[in-house]
Amino acid sequence: MANKPKSDPNYKVIAENRRARFDYAIEDDIECGVVLTGSEVKSLRENSANVAESYAEVKDGELWLVNSYIAPYERAMFSHMERRRRKLLVSKRELARLWNETQRKGMTIVPMVLYFNHKGFVKLKVGIAKGKKLHDKRATEAKRDWGRQKQRLLRHGE
Repeated sequence: MANKPKSDPNYKVIAENRRARFDYAIEDDIECGVVLTGSEVKSLRENSANVAESYAEVKDGELWLVNSYIAPYERAMFSHMERRRRKLLVSKRELARLWNETQRKGMTIVPMVLYFNHKGFVKLKVGIAKGKKLHDKRATEAKRDWGRQKQRLLRHGE
């Protein structure tokens, strides 16, 4: 996740894909800019978005965010489509690396966190990931449960 000091007034998490780390083995992550309209930014300031069922793809030499949801802004004169494809801004080198990674078998680009950075710009952290099999998910869940149980034992033991 994007770690910034909590005292920063501009930094704010808008939407988070909490299942991304459970469903995918994240190998690397990249911070991207997002091309938005004015009504989309105003809607995001009111904290109404979802990136959980979305994905990113490299198409025609550009990186696109597909199926993300930004709620309509009621007071806008010109409203936006809620689930339109949004262009993501990355450097040419990062785009080439993303394209090479997704050409490998099973690799995908998963949006993880949509947030306002310390300058007030909307940023999206995407991860280069490989889908987990059912046994991998079970192992992740067992590891998480053991961590919780360990914490309980340490708390009650003292």
